[in-house]
Amino acid sequence: MSVRTRIPVIADDVDTAVRLAVDTLGAVTDADWDAQAASLEWTCRETLEHLADDLFFYAAQIGPRRRPATAPVRFAFTARRPGGPVNLVFAAPDAGPEDLLQVVETCGALLTAMTRTTPPDVRAYHVYGVSDPEGFAAMGIVETLVHLYDLGQTLGFDVDPPADLCDRVLRRLFRDAPLDTDRWATLLWACGRVPLGDRPRRAEWRWDGTTLD
Repeated sequence: MSVRTRIPVIADDVDTAVRLAVDTLGAVTDADWDAQAASLEWTCRETLEHLADDLFFYAAQIGPRRRPATAPVRFAFTARRPGGPVNLVFAAPDAGPEDLLQVVETCGALLTAMTRTTPPDVRAYHVYGVSDPEGFAAMGIVETLVHLYDLGQTLGFDVDPPADLCDRVLRRLFRDAPLDTDRWATLLWACGRVPLGDRPRRAEWRWDGTTLD
């Protein structure tokens, strides 16, 4: 695939990313999920709850027929502890790793379904730009892959997502990213995780969810 050809992000891409995360984490359920996740302020468990929350939240934004133009859908968010993720979705307090992965998989299935069934001309609010179903799908994939990388740094596994999947989300959300570099390394660089060649690690970063039309 030419790096200069943009292929849209689709529902199957969300499913691919979530399945990769669930299958990878399913092999390390005996690890210490209460340990801090890489450089984040959250534990591995909290990071997964944050991921599930993101997947659900993105699906919810493109769901209602009456969508607010200047704010997200008004859910009530809370944190379980000071400094913990501020979510609307949590696993049960006594949920084990397999239960938590089921929560992530369920929320991922919701975003997959909403991406597949929502007309492409739908627009919904996001703080990084009013976006479309493709944009919200790409956001969910970035959250899934990059937080899987964070978890791998602590739980001891490598992550190697498909290059074409990384390229699709880079093209959709990170339009300033270089085109001639390794796609997974570039996505990690775009999200402030690693340096990329002579490009230093980003201290600040954000994606652009606005539509491409």
